[in-house]
Amino acid sequence: MTISRIATAGLALVLAAACTAPTPPRSQASTAAGTACAQPQGRPGAETATTIDVIEQAYFCILGNYYSGATLDARALLSAGFAALTQELNRSGRDVPEAGMPALTGDHKTDWTAFEAAYRKTTDQVPGLRDKLAVVTLEAIVAGLGDNHARWTHDVKRPPDYYDGDGYGLGLQANVNGPQVDGNPGVALPPLFVTTVQGGAAQAAGLRPGDIIESINGSAPFLDGKATPAIAVLYPQYPQARPVRLRLLRQSTGRRWSVTLKPGLYQRDLAALQVVRSKLLEDGIAYVRLTGFASDSADRVFKAISRLRTGRTLSGVVLDLRGNGGGSPVEAIRLVSAFGHGKVTAYQCTVDGKCATSWTDDTVELLNLPLTVLTDRSCASACEHFSSAVKDLRLGRLVGTRTAGVISGPAQPYLLSNNTTLSFPARHHLGPNREVIDRIGVPPDHHVPLTPKDAAAGRDPALAKALTLLNK
Repeated sequence: MTISRIATAGLALVLAAACTAPTPPRSQASTAAGTACAQPQGRPGAETATTIDVIEQAYFCILGNYYSGATLDARALLSAGFAALTQELNRSGRDVPEAGMPALTGDHKTDWTAFEAAYRKTTDQVPGLRDKLAVVTLEAIVAGLGDNHARWTHDVKRPPDYYDGDGYGLGLQANVNGPQVDGNPGVALPPLFVTTVQGGAAQAAGLRPGDIIESINGSAPFLDGKATPAIAVLYPQYPQARPVRLRLLRQSTGRRWSVTLKPGLYQRDLAALQVVRSKLLEDGIAYVRLTGFASDSADRVFKAISRLRTGRTLSGVVLDLRGNGGGSPVEAIRLVSAFGHGKVTAYQCTVDGKCATSWTDDTVELLNLPLTVLTDRSCASACEHFSSAVKDLRLGRLVGTRTAGVISGPAQPYLLSNNTTLSFPARHHLGPNREVIDRIGVPPDHHVPLTPKDAAAGRDPALAKALTLLNK
């Protein structure tokens, strides 16, 4: 959602004055937001500035509602926030003698009071940086949770010429992307290579699937077998527009060359935008690709299979979940329910071990077809809920590579007083066998990775293996 900022000239003057005046003492500061937070009701209003009161609201919102909030040692969060504040001062060429972090005790309220006093004392000395300092502080506090489903959504922008369905970036996908870059980089394996050319600068430069990326802006994507932060540069978000220089190797010809790609808008293939794509494969096998668990995705899968079934007998289903970043856990449960009834699909547990049980929806009609599921390291969240249920309940077989391990728990949104959204899980996810999937992933029954040579030749070894299993 694009966030609009609308201000009259009079309001602009008021805001300008607010940015140059000292922050009022706590007793005089606005406490309209208090320390409570609630889930959004309807569309939020226009985003306003992030202040210390918003940070306070977020802090106590986390302590009151996060999975382990009641037992959380919040000193780590406050320390992360203050460290980010001082780092931003340094980046801005400023520092403040008063910018010191007080000793904290572990008491949530006492520590907040000490943190707030130090924060105000610091930011009052640099009024022109106050807004930016607040943003980086709150970002760091949320990041300090170390939870892949914790987010603070703010200042969302789109390019001025954006059209629904457009892509932004370099126009490529590599074998390390999505959750591996953002939430679990330790699982990435070399080499780094192009898997898909979507358009834009990558297409114009003649990149192809299978091209190995040897360096990014002069930095190696892997060192000692471990992914480096350089890989994230492949996936810029608007308004990032800095050109990216790649050193490439095409194994089929031995050619090595360099290209500079500038991020920008590009038109994506309409087929790639479809949540569900399907086709009939050899021997009456239905192939269905699901790119995300959207609000009606299970019904779309059922309709696709029903159409392929019309006038013929199907012998099985290949469900391709590679690149599926997740979505609605309800849809994951409904999709599992087409392959088994009366089953536990997952547990959602509190920090003290009290768990709610997620059961199959037995109103969903059974398909009564053999199933194989294609997974990879970009299958995350609800995709892992589905995949673990299929594996644990023996409803089908997983083929490909281990899933992302990005499923801490279903995130709940909370509206902050400046009309930004804070989201995090109130419970943590366990698989049907009560196994931890977060940071671990779901291992496939048959490990079939994609290689650069496979990508260059247009081969899909995981799909080939799935067909072999269904034809046995």
